[in-house]
Formats: sequence, C-alpha cells, structure tokens
Amino acid sequence: MAMDVVDYEIFGNEMQYVEVELDPGEAAVGEAGVMMYMQDGIQMDTIFGDGSAQQSGLFGKLLGAGKRLLTGESLFTTIYHNEGSGKRRVAFAAPYPGKIVPVDLSTIGGTLICQKDSFLAAAKGVSLGIAFQKKIGVGLFGGEGFIMQKLDGDGMAFIHAGGTLLEKTLAPGETLRVDTGCVVAFQPSVDFDIQYAGKIKTALFGGEGLFFATLTGPGKVWLQSLPLSRMADRIVMASRVVQGGGGKESTSLLGGIGLGSLLGDDD
Repeated sequence: MAMDVVDYEIFGNEMQYVEVELDPGEAAVGEAGVMMYMQDGIQMDTIFGDGSAQQSGLFGKLLGAGKRLLTGESLFTTIYHNEGSGKRRVAFAAPYPGKIVPVDLSTIGGTLICQKDSFLAAAKGVSLGIAFQKKIGVGLFGGEGFIMQKLDGDGMAFIHAGGTLLEKTLAPGETLRVDTGCVVAFQPSVDFDIQYAGKIKTALFGGEGLFFATLTGPGKVWLQSLPLSRMADRIVMASRVVQGGGGKESTSLLGGIGLGSLLGDDD
C-alpha cells in the first residue's frame, strides 16, 4: 500500500502533541484514545485491526487485530481521512510527560522495533505488526515482555518516550546496558538481549532488578529516562504510604496535627 506523505509540527515541552497536516484524500492512523483535536472536513473512522489491512478482506482484518491483541493494545485503531477540499489538521497528544519522536521509516531501512505502548500515530499505509524476540532470556526476563511492536513502511511514524529522550547511533559491536523499561525503539539491525546483573546483592538491593537489556550495534536506538512502568510504580508506592499514614489528616504538611487540633475543640 502506498504511504501518505504528511507534514507535521510538534508543540510543547514536557507534555507534547503533534499536529499532522493532511492534503485532500490523505489520511493518518492513530492509536485509540490519543486524538486531541481535528479540523472540520476530517472524517474519523474506527476500524478493526491495525489500519494497514483494511483492503485485504476479513482474514487480513482478523490478522491485524490479532497482532495488536498480542502486544496488549486495543483491537481497534482510528483512521483520520481528509474529505475536505483543502489542507486540514489533526493533532495527537502524548499520554504522559515526555517527548514525541518523529521517525521517517524510509531513512532507517523501512522497519522500526518499539515498545508496545510507545506508538502514537503514523501516516496511513504504515503497517503495525509484532516482533517476537527469539531469545528465551528476553522472553522470560525482559521485564517489558518479549513481544514488541514492529512498524513497517516508508512513511512517517510518531512514537512517544517518557521523560527525556536519548537518541544514539551504535557502531558495530558497540553495546549499551540499559534498564529494560528505558528502551523505546531500535532498528532491526540492533541486537536486543537480556543480561543477568551479576551479583545477587546488587540485584536484590540495588533497586535495578535482576536483569537489564543489552543493545549491540550497528544501528540507531531511542531510550527514555522515565518509563511509564517506573512512574506507575512510584505512584503506587506513594499511595500506599498515604493510606498507611492514618487517614487524610496525617497526610498534610503538618503531619499528625489534624484540622480539629488547629481550630481548637470545644469539648
């Protein structure tokens, strides 16, 4: 399927959104729930599957939906068609603080492997598939799972990285050891493996877990400083502290001094 060539602009700093400009007849595909706004003249259609197999019959749609189900994503994606007579814009917003990464698939060999929750939007015609990590260690101890998304095509794709983004090109044989949750995306030429931390004491008390990812070049990699899973863990930990602190009064900056103590009781 021919790729739509789209123009875009990214706005914001910590909470970004990308505005995609569509010529008449052009379309973009977005992950469910990421649309921010769209101009009049754009038709929104929710479809079954990944949007790339909509002309290949029922089997193609089921296959596309099955791929998305395996990566933990919604069975549906949304297509945004420009049905107007002039240029129209649709915007997609990042789901949590971080950076939106525009990737022109035609400049990196046509394929990108990314974490299952990082895809935001793409030009119509980009295929959203799955990439199984063949090494058993990645599957058992990868943390983020051994099933990742694979974006194929020669169009523009937009992925999201939490926190601050690091984009790095690895030389042949060059290796980075990374927290598994900090891996956003990489080219297929990069070897992705899981390595044991080495020391039981470090693994148990270092706070970094038993395993970390190794990325070996050649190829480009994208890393994030704030994985969604890490942020969610901190929120859960904080909520447990609050719940165990003896109620709402003890969560104030004044500690255990309740509102009644400040105002004085008439008893």
